[in-house]
Amino acid sequence: MKTSSLPQPNPEFNASGKHGAVQAMFADIAPSYDRLNHLLSVNIDKVWRRFTVKKLMDVLERPNAIALDLCCGTADLTLELEKHARVIGCDFCHPMLVIGNEKLAARQAGKARLAEGDALHLPFGEQSFDAVTNAFGLRNLESVETGLAEIHRVLKPGGRAAILEFSRPVIPVFRQAFEFYFHNILPRIGSLISGSSVAYTYLPKSVSNFPDQKRLEEMMRSAGFVNVRYHNLSAGIAALHLGERALPPADTKS
Repeated sequence: MKTSSLPQPNPEFNASGKHGAVQAMFADIAPSYDRLNHLLSVNIDKVWRRFTVKKLMDVLERPNAIALDLCCGTADLTLELEKHARVIGCDFCHPMLVIGNEKLAARQAGKARLAEGDALHLPFGEQSFDAVTNAFGLRNLESVETGLAEIHRVLKPGGRAAILEFSRPVIPVFRQAFEFYFHNILPRIGSLISGSSVAYTYLPKSVSNFPDQKRLEEMMRSAGFVNVRYHNLSAGIAALHLGERALPPADTKS
């Protein structure tokens, strides 16, 4: 088994220099990424993604709707979105996109495309998408505020953002049990299977340093989103935050 010698990305919130280290880390674990995601979450991650799409259905069903799946990785959420609308998956890690393209080719549905791009400098015009999703990628950005601003920028007025991210369990006893698993057991399993101790020690540390549900809700409002709300998933292991880009004021001229 290979053993990664990559340096661990700084898990602090908005840490400088995180971009390149996170990119290298995901390139390193790309071959085992899907298998470990499903194993370590006992496939609950699939339920979370389906719930995310459900909360976007009214937007995805609009005529000629198009979605952007940001930080798409190997395109699991992209594939869920593709069942309902055209979608572009975007990520900055080329090896992850290679795997994602293989999955899209196997589906042959033809409504999804992948693009290589940086979440802080999206290669898309303003007001391009009816829906923008980001699953487990926001906390990896060097500037979460800039990432939220970019999501808001590319949303059409009346469009909806859906941010799925690990969060804070809300039941005290469950929280203690989960924290023990997350910080002690998950890194060992992840390291054993992937050969990378870096990625699966970075994961719980980065989650611990990320804003909780209420704080992220406030950050989305500060970025200009309206109708911001969140749903705790699996007792708060993850949370889905939703917000919209406001419609322009109605013309009151007679």
